[in-house]
Amino acid sequence: MKVKQLLMTVLMTVIMSAMPLVSQAKVTTIEDVAGRQVEVDLPAKRVVLGFYAEDYLAIGGEKSFQHVVGISRDTWKAWRPASWALYTKHNPALTKIPDVGEVEAQTFSIEKVLSLRPDVLLLADWQYKGLGADVKRIEDAGVPVVVVDYNAQTLNKHLKSTRIIGKITGQQSRAEKIAGEYKQAIDLIHERLKARHLKKPEAYVEFGNKGPGEYSFTYGKNMWGAMLTIAGGNNIAAPYVEWWGPMNPEQVLSSAPEVIFLAGTESGKAEGAMLMGQGISRKTAVNRLKGFTSRPGWSGLPAVKQKRVYGIYQGASRSILDASMIQYLAKALYPSVFSDLNPEQFYLDFYRHYLPVVPEGTFAVRITE
Repeated sequence: MKVKQLLMTVLMTVIMSAMPLVSQAKVTTIEDVAGRQVEVDLPAKRVVLGFYAEDYLAIGGEKSFQHVVGISRDTWKAWRPASWALYTKHNPALTKIPDVGEVEAQTFSIEKVLSLRPDVLLLADWQYKGLGADVKRIEDAGVPVVVVDYNAQTLNKHLKSTRIIGKITGQQSRAEKIAGEYKQAIDLIHERLKARHLKKPEAYVEFGNKGPGEYSFTYGKNMWGAMLTIAGGNNIAAPYVEWWGPMNPEQVLSSAPEVIFLAGTESGKAEGAMLMGQGISRKTAVNRLKGFTSRPGWSGLPAVKQKRVYGIYQGASRSILDASMIQYLAKALYPSVFSDLNPEQFYLDFYRHYLPVVPEGTFAVRITE
C-alpha cells in the first residue's frame, strides 16, 4: 500500500509541475492584414520570417530573433547588404539562421520551411500572393501562415502589421508604443495640411537604381507613391502607373513636377545610380542628384530650376521606420509648414530607441547641400 501511495504521490507531483508549462502555451486567433483568421501558439517559439527583418527586431526586441529559425535571407543580405553587414557584425549569429529562399527569385523552399518545424510562417503580403497555392501546402502541413504588409504604405496596415508582430513576439506593449508614435507622426502631417488648405505641389519620385541614362521605377498606389499622397503631394505618376513601373520620359516632362525625389540605396551598380544610405557621404549623394538633372529636358523642369531635387533612402520605405521619410517628403513639399521637423534625425532616433545598431550615412538630402 505504501508503495502504491508513493507512486501516486510521484505521479501527481509530475502532473502538477507540468501544468504551468501547459498553461504558457496559448492558442490565439490572429486576424492578419489579408483578413484571414489564423490560429497560432503565442508567443511563438519558432518563427520563419519572410521579410521586414528590421521591423521584427524593433517591435520584438533583439531577443526576439533567438526564436527566428528561418529567414528569406536575400530580402535582407542581397537587397540591403550594408544593413546586413552592420547587423551581422553586431550579432554574427544572424548568419547561422537557415535560409529558406526568396519568393521573387523563385528559390523559396517549402520543404526547407517545413523541415524547420516553425510555429508560424510570417510573410509579407507580396510574398503570400507570390506563393499562391503553395500557401495551402504549408498550412495543410500544420504551419500557420500570417500575413503582414508595410509595402502598401497605408496607416491602417502599418499599425495592424506592427500589432501582429507584437502578438507573435509577445511584445504587445512595445508594439503599441511604436504604433502610437507612428500614428502621431502621420497625424501631425494631416492636421497641419488640413488646417492650411494649400495647393498640392506636383511631385515625381523615382528609384534611381538605373542611373540618369534610363528611367527606372516610379510608384502609383503603394510605396513612395502612397507616401507622397500622405505627405500632401500630387503624384504625377498616379494616372499612368498603378503600382510600380517606369513612366514615359515625355510624360514626366509634360507633367512639369515642382518637386523631384530620387530614391537610392548603398549598392547601386549602374553608372550614375543614386546612392543613399549607410556609408554614403552627403557629397556623393548630392553629386549623384546633379547627374540626374542633366537628363534631356530636365533643365526646364520647375523642380530643377528651383533646385527642389531631393535624395531619399529606399531602405527607409515599406517599414515602420518610414514615418521619417514621409516627414521628409512633407517638409520638401511644404518647407514653411514643416520647418521645425528634422526627419533624418527622427529616423536615426528610432534606431537608438528600438534597435541594437545605429547606421551612419546619408538618408535624406537636398541638391543644394
